[in-house]
Amino acid sequence: QKYDLIGVGVTLMPNADRAIIVGAPPVPGSVADKAGIKLGDFVSAINGVTTQGRNAFDIIDQISENPNAKAITMTVRTQGSNDLPGEGFSRDLTLDRTFFKVQNPITYKLSKNGKDGKIVGYIKLQEFNSLAKAKLEDALKDLKGQGANAYVLDLRGNPGGAFQGATEISSLFLDNRVASYVLDKNEVEVPFRTAAGSVLISNEVPLVIWTDGRSASASEALTGSLHDNCRAIVMGEKSFGKGVVQAVYGLKNGAGLVLTVAKYLTPNGDDIQGIGIVPDIKGGVPSSFLPFLPSDDTSTVDFQEISKMISMCKIPSP
Repeated sequence: QKYDLIGVGVTLMPNADRAIIVGAPPVPGSVADKAGIKLGDFVSAINGVTTQGRNAFDIIDQISENPNAKAITMTVRTQGSNDLPGEGFSRDLTLDRTFFKVQNPITYKLSKNGKDGKIVGYIKLQEFNSLAKAKLEDALKDLKGQGANAYVLDLRGNPGGAFQGATEISSLFLDNRVASYVLDKNEVEVPFRTAAGSVLISNEVPLVIWTDGRSASASEALTGSLHDNCRAIVMGEKSFGKGVVQAVYGLKNGAGLVLTVAKYLTPNGDDIQGIGIVPDIKGGVPSSFLPFLPSDDTSTVDFQEISKMISMCKIPSP
């Protein structure tokens, strides 16, 4: 459950009517699974606070206000096939939170760019686990405090993880913008928006994302979010091309069945499945003699050119 941002094995998302539902089958064997929560169940309140008018990230932020809480309460409604809208079996469930030991996915450093004198905050994100947003936020605050005025976010070799983490991290750079569109099996399109008032790094500070052929899934969702909203320039190689959201169903024999439950589009409406994201600047990132240990040398980046490219970008409608 290292990708579980809530700690009970459940993923929340809005449906087409903006109601908060269980968007994927609970993690097999998790607290939510044992409590009988099912895919498609409605969640009307968290810890007594209504979910009406809120998105999944508002709820995660609410839970994060008390990160050491050992349990959360959910008001859950299961709507049967013969029930009318709003009907069904409703109950309050107190769920114990469980987190396995999760490795910090962030490494970072401060360096000076010899080309233009920028003080560069370099951040390597290994995967989108349950610590990704919090640890990235800590790194940004530290680097900003040390005087960083340009940033490189290195997603090379990052295979993804928790899809919601991409939108959460986008919120540190984008204020109330569409981060991606999720399409369910019925082709119902639901926008995932960044939070309002959570930006740490202002638009005037240039941002570069490094990608390669192993940057996949949530890495591509984050890249697409920041790129299409004219917040970042992408350098390196074309990304992997995994534009689907998958869930794991537990089987009686202990095995798991991975099924695609939705796909996502970038803010510009691009479907990257099997295609990937083509960088704005091909190459230009440092290589390494050791595979899977890419260099963190940011001196190859011309941030004056990056700022110019960002200024010429056309921001999509909100």
